[in-house]
Amino acid sequence: MSRKILALAAPLALLALAACTTPFRADVARFQQMPAPQGQSFFIQPAEEGKADSLEFATYANLVSAELSQYGYTPASSPQDATLVVTMDYGVDDGRERIVTTPGFHRGYWGHRSLFYSPYYSRLGWRSPYYYGWYDPFFDSGFGYPEIRSYTLYTSELDLRIARIADGEPVFEGRARARSRDDALTELVPNLVEAMFTNFPGNSGEEVRITVLPREDG
Repeated sequence: MSRKILALAAPLALLALAACTTPFRADVARFQQMPAPQGQSFFIQPAEEGKADSLEFATYANLVSAELSQYGYTPASSPQDATLVVTMDYGVDDGRERIVTTPGFHRGYWGHRSLFYSPYYSRLGWRSPYYYGWYDPFFDSGFGYPEIRSYTLYTSELDLRIARIADGEPVFEGRARARSRDDALTELVPNLVEAMFTNFPGNSGEEVRITVLPREDG
């Protein structure tokens, strides 16, 4: 009995591990004329004024700030102290239901496929119930019928715009978009930020597929 339990537990453990190690993939489009870092400072603001005092926005803004700092730009405490302003927007839609159908098949006598071939054709003939299309509920129940599954697919997006404060001219416009089975922004936005800043600032006018590897604490 213990061996059977272990045999069942192993596939379940692999499934749990796979769920933790699923890569995050995002499509990233960037247009840029970013200046080389020479002491420029930046200030991050939300695209929607209502998010200015949001702790959630501040959390995601800190992620963006950390990324820009790694590339040599300096965070500023206010727009008046900055040379660049970063406008950030993020969100996830309400999701769309997707339906997947897995085709079934009919099996003939002793479980053989009978749609294209039957080893008993010469003896039973095409009129036999064991020939084309016949199935026994005992053999096919739960296996021979098409399986229909539905799930919800969400689309999340991160938009960044960087402009010079002196004249308002944009130097960077980027969009990272991903589809997922989950709508949790606390998981999606950090991944979108990482995708946006992979090989930043990127080639202008190019859209690339970025794969973000799962975190080790998964």
